[in-house]
Amino acid sequence: MIAGVPLESYPGERRVALVPGVIPMLAKVGVEVVVQQGAGAAAGFPDADYEARGAHLVADRGQIFSTADVVLLVHGPDGSSAAPAGELDALRPAQVLIGLLNPLGAPQVARELATRKATAFALELLPRISRAQSMDVLSSMASLAGYKAVLLAAAALDKIYPLMMTAAGTITPSRTLVIGAGVAGLQAIATSRRLGSVVTAYDVRPAVKEQVVSLGAKFLEMPLETASAEGAGGYARAMGEEFYRRQRELMGGAVAESDAVITTAAVPGEKAPVLVTEDMVRGMRSGAVIVDLAAETGGNCALTRAGETAQVHGVTIIGPVNLAASLPYHASQMYARNMTAFLQNLVKDGRAQLDSDDEIIRASLLTHGGEVVNPRVRKLLGLSDEAAPAASARSA
Repeated sequence: MIAGVPLESYPGERRVALVPGVIPMLAKVGVEVVVQQGAGAAAGFPDADYEARGAHLVADRGQIFSTADVVLLVHGPDGSSAAPAGELDALRPAQVLIGLLNPLGAPQVARELATRKATAFALELLPRISRAQSMDVLSSMASLAGYKAVLLAAAALDKIYPLMMTAAGTITPSRTLVIGAGVAGLQAIATSRRLGSVVTAYDVRPAVKEQVVSLGAKFLEMPLETASAEGAGGYARAMGEEFYRRQRELMGGAVAESDAVITTAAVPGEKAPVLVTEDMVRGMRSGAVIVDLAAETGGNCALTRAGETAQVHGVTIIGPVNLAASLPYHASQMYARNMTAFLQNLVKDGRAQLDSDDEIIRASLLTHGGEVVNPRVRKLLGLSDEAAPAASARSA
């Protein structure tokens, strides 16, 4: 089976789907790798390294799509206005596409993939089970985003992060509030603590309190009913507006006391809940910073502008997008290892096997045989619950 790695075409995307180090691992399961020249250059992986590990280089993107059985992407077509036009034109019927395809945020892309009769796997749909942990791209990228968010906050803040004893006196440490204690939030807590900040964290899921405390942060307790706050796979569930209104009221004091606020609260397939209002921003001291990791889905702060840095009421509000791409070397390494684990599970005897008894394959399969087959995406598209029969132990 030939796996093709094109140069990423999405604006600002510097990652690459496979790095040279994983190519021998794929060869062991019968996967030959073809890489477009320059595909890894922006991430720090030159063409010579790919050739040294056994990959074949081709000159242009068209050759990848014309020769590969499976096309591997990082940032696939996501339905946004920034996505390059005609990105799917080169797909062949029955060709396999694997990558981040934003199926819950832009389900219309799945419809287009089905129209082209492509077999597409969306890595966002991987189930949160122990066997899929080595393939969990979202967690890998979220961890890097949480780390980088703290660096952005520290660079923009008008204070230093740690306690410092100087001849001029003692400098007290900064105070950081992390909202959302998923993978990104936990990494933001750990990084803030390493830099010396005093950290408080909040999450709607009370079960994460132990993880927050284990990292040296204080967990912000609120008298709210949160029994239904955790959905399938450990993800946060969208709550009603009255819940969020009460949450904002209770959180206002913690926000006002903080030098840096890092928000990471997101619900898959939903607009990000607004947790920091303009009045809360107005109550922060001049020089404080907000880094909103939910900027791409509307933002946890009412004043966030995706992809921009704004100064409002003396507070710097940063709305980064695609933050993992700003750390392309390690982001590509992590993504490639996740992708390799996925392929090792998918490929048997040198062919992609669509085994519907495998929960990982069944959950992540987005389109096949000219139809959208994922139930959640079918629902978003207004399609009937019943899709075409899924393949069982069949090769693609």
